[in-house]
Amino acid sequence: MTTDRKTKVDMPAISLDDRSREVFRRIVETYLESGEPLGSRNLSRLLPMSLSPASVRNVMSDLEELGLIYAPHISAGRLPTESGLRFFVDAYMQIGDLAEGERAEIERQMGGIGSGQPVETLLDEASQMLSGMSRGAGLVMTSKSDTVLKHVEFIRLEPTKALAVLVGEHNQVENRIIDLPAGTTSSQLTAAANFLNAHLNGQTLPELKSVLTRLKDRVRHELDQLSQDLVGRGLALWSGSNEDGNPGRLIVRGRANLLEGVADAADIDRLRMLFDDLEKKDSLIELINLAESGSGVRIFIGSENKLFSLSGSSLVVAPYRDGDNQVVGAVGVIGPTRLNYARVVPMVDYTAHLLSRLSSRR
Repeated sequence: MTTDRKTKVDMPAISLDDRSREVFRRIVETYLESGEPLGSRNLSRLLPMSLSPASVRNVMSDLEELGLIYAPHISAGRLPTESGLRFFVDAYMQIGDLAEGERAEIERQMGGIGSGQPVETLLDEASQMLSGMSRGAGLVMTSKSDTVLKHVEFIRLEPTKALAVLVGEHNQVENRIIDLPAGTTSSQLTAAANFLNAHLNGQTLPELKSVLTRLKDRVRHELDQLSQDLVGRGLALWSGSNEDGNPGRLIVRGRANLLEGVADAADIDRLRMLFDDLEKKDSLIELINLAESGSGVRIFIGSENKLFSLSGSSLVVAPYRDGDNQVVGAVGVIGPTRLNYARVVPMVDYTAHLLSRLSSRR
């Protein structure tokens, strides 16, 4: 497993002695475990070496000057800064492999998905599984892929609507309801479908659309005006025209996990901003870019991730690939900065590899 951890703000090289390292480690681990600041008196009892509360406060003062910890309130204990969390993740955190039971659980939840099921089912299961196992919000995103067509059919539902059935080369089926031009007859539906099927030759819909544009004059002779309109409507809908601005699919599960234990008004506002960010369609491609720009799992802590910087959240994300080893999506976990990174990183990494394996079979 590889990790690529990017720091937004360049930090000076930091070297801590044994005392400072142990104090810093305890503060961070307490924060990751409970979210609470750790005071000098309690900290002095936890340390393996003998240090008085006064000596611990002196060490804390040094760590504050380095920008690694801070006091949220006067006379309070200390919490790690974002820079401190980054330093801890890069310098001290031990990232192992998944426990055998966790690996088996991921395989159980994901491995039972058949290749004939829609890709949304695969993505939804992955997102739901990550949410349940990480106690964060599981996030899976895929870019819009263009299916190679095998068969097209139009089925009338009512006088002004029809079901457009799209069958891909691997027998995946996509259904779209389209509005029919006024006066469309059943014979025109059949003629439009026959025309499209006659021109299918291992092409995606955008490719087919380009071919038909070049054959425009011939199309006019082969199809009447209504059938031409029908073909145009079907192609525009199927080829995923960017009229809705949606470049892919985003599935997020486990948002309720982020609300657990939240009572402070500032935290509620932070989560509201996070949810707003997740709804922005332009964030979808950005997520894939974040994952693709480095190999393996990437960790973004707080403001390092410009996508969710205002909400102060952390993102652990990895790309997954298709059978041609091309990045087609991203999988990850988003949550508060006190995510259990040591556990979440191998979980995201394994899920990304499993999604790649399943995607390559489709």
